Amino acid sequence: MADTDGLLDARDFGGAASVTGGFHVKGAQAQDWGLQNRLARIFKADTGRTVMLAFDHGYFLGPMAGLERIDVNIAPLVPDADAIMLTRGVLRTSIPPATDAGIVLRASGGPSVLRDLSDEHIALDMEDAVRLNAAAVAIQVFVGSENESRSIANLAALVDAGQRHGVAVLGVTAVGKDMVRDARYFRLATRISAEMGAHIVKTYYVEEGFETVTASCPVPIIVAGGKKLPELDALTMAYRSIQEGAAGVDMGRNIFQSENPAGMLAAIRAVVHDEVKPEEAYQLFKDHSAASTAS
Repeated sequence: MADTDGLLDARDFGGAASVTGGFHVKGAQAQDWGLQNRLARIFKADTGRTVMLAFDHGYFLGPMAGLERIDVNIAPLVPDADAIMLTRGVLRTSIPPATDAGIVLRASGGPSVLRDLSDEHIALDMEDAVRLNAAAVAIQVFVGSENESRSIANLAALVDAGQRHGVAVLGVTAVGKDMVRDARYFRLATRISAEMGAHIVKTYYVEEGFETVTASCPVPIIVAGGKKLPELDALTMAYRSIQEGAAGVDMGRNIFQSENPAGMLAAIRAVVHDEVKPEEAYQLFKDHSAASTAS
């Protein structure tokens, strides 16, 4: 067992960002051309950031509010997202093939919301991801849960397959209801995911110390939207995430459960790519909502 007695807390997260190789995605300068090309479908070259629209919730929650009809409610939003996170079943049945959005496929699953969600397995073969022209595949990592070791082994196996086929892997830090959501935990969970080979890590924003989470992770961090918030609060969270080092957001409920999903997506894009402040972005949202109502 590792000797953790007297282990010093990490504390030096300063210094300028290291950029090598001329590629705009953090930590990917040594990857093969094909994998870099797939990452470039997710992260815009001019900003190095992404606005990802997540609607993979049905794989364990079923048809939640806003996702009752993906072909009707979600498909029209896809052209305005840089990337979309979804299951292969929804991709094949409900998303037009002409989309330019980077495809991020949910690759883990098993239990429903009625069971222990950490009891997941790999639920997607990498060859099918290639067949579907996916830019990346996503897998939950349950650091601190009963099934921690299996979830990390699942991530490692998926990374091995992704490296063979040139497909990026997104490690998603899952937080159980009894876990502490603070910077120290997210530094641990995100760093483990990156050290195991994840090319992107998705995690949650915390108000204290989030910049240490992004600084200590050698690959891009994108921030999960989480539960539905008032629009201004969601825009503020997105803005602070970007200012503190995140490379984008992956929002679901805060977009598709908004009273005006298209307006909220436009406002989030303004925050992420143009660094528009939350209050200005909220006004953009309200203007879009008013125009939609008038039409």
